[in-house]
Amino acid sequence: MNIEKKQIDALDMELTLSIGKDDYSPVEKKKLNEQRKTAEFKGFRKGMVPMSLIQHVYGEQILVNAVNEIISKELNDFIKDNDLKIIGEPLSSEDQPENEWKDGNDFTFKFDIATAPELDFEISKEDKIPYYKIEATDQGRDEMKTNILRQYGSLQEGDSAKEEDYIIADFEQDGKKIEGSYVTVAKVDDSCKSLFVGAKAGDKVNVDVNKAFPDENDRASVLKLKESDLAELNPEFAMTVVNVKTFVPAEPVQETFDKVFGKDKVKSEAEFDEEIAKRLEGNYVQEADYRFSKDAKDYFVDKASITLPEDFLKRWLFSVNEGKYSKEDIEKEFGAFLADFRWKMIRDYVIKKFDVKITDQDMKDAAEGYVAYQYAMYGLSDVPQEQIHAAAHQVLADEKQAQRIEEQVEDQKVVAALRGAVTLSEKNITVEKFRDLK
Repeated sequence: MNIEKKQIDALDMELTLSIGKDDYSPVEKKKLNEQRKTAEFKGFRKGMVPMSLIQHVYGEQILVNAVNEIISKELNDFIKDNDLKIIGEPLSSEDQPENEWKDGNDFTFKFDIATAPELDFEISKEDKIPYYKIEATDQGRDEMKTNILRQYGSLQEGDSAKEEDYIIADFEQDGKKIEGSYVTVAKVDDSCKSLFVGAKAGDKVNVDVNKAFPDENDRASVLKLKESDLAELNPEFAMTVVNVKTFVPAEPVQETFDKVFGKDKVKSEAEFDEEIAKRLEGNYVQEADYRFSKDAKDYFVDKASITLPEDFLKRWLFSVNEGKYSKEDIEKEFGAFLADFRWKMIRDYVIKKFDVKITDQDMKDAAEGYVAYQYAMYGLSDVPQEQIHAAAHQVLADEKQAQRIEEQVEDQKVVAALRGAVTLSEKNITVEKFRDLK
């Protein structure tokens, strides 16, 4: 067994493995004996099949398995013994020589290996990163109040339909009647919208459904048909408005306060306004923190100036994804991949440099935060803590979700460590200008 190393450049190397019969024969023999113990052939008792027959039937595959086992071990040992911090995994070289898989032959294999560069850069108060303080305005607070009241609003009986309203109507054609269809006025094509805006219960109009609902999914929904049934349909229908539904925002009353903030936590409109202001400011802080996270990542990715073995990485991505992506797909997304890869390297560097630890409590808190956010997305803001605990436990029991949360916690802790180590250049900014930042 012989391994030759050829250094291509600072990060890329080629390993040539030469394997002779004496190297693989012991492994091959062991595998043949194992196969013989379990092989079943007509006319022979189990375990008593002649070795020549085992060799004839299974010999080549066992030879391949034996040689591959040795290759894997030797590569792993070489990487470990030489303390190589490799990227991805070894790839068969593009100029791999042809081997004839015949017992007794010698074999030669070439592998390309890429190593990660060593990072070594300072993180100190000399590093200045902007931190934006978004100014809360009366207009912003009023908009948030309006949005919250709309979020908790409801559909009620209306008089005449406005563009943001809904119409419940019957559609008739040649004696056939489609009853109780919901029509979203805003989705009606502009060429026909005048037939719907201003409509009242009892109104009757003729509608060309192809023109009124050019989107086939919308048309099929209104007519309660499958999209495949639309092609041969006569588009002219008589529409009768049954009633109008208008969306009415919630009133700033106790029932609404309880839905938004929990039972009896807010007891007046003045308190409601105060809580809205706090929520808006909290949202702005979250946005500012997220922006700082992005700017800090960009700053240190640029500062570290990490060189990567890009050609190798493209080949590795193509190989590891097993045909899921074409080389053109990989080329298209490669810039984003490199940025993410570089940040992960910096994240590992910061974790080691600042001795960042992730505790079980960190994971639990993050999972509970995720669960609470999911409930809030459905308007549930007063979920019992025991229910959140139970749901968070289920989240962490899922390996993929737990890994995703762990990466998020790592990211947050690394950014927090950077925030404490650098200088924050605080800048007051309006929300409009903040949203315009690139």
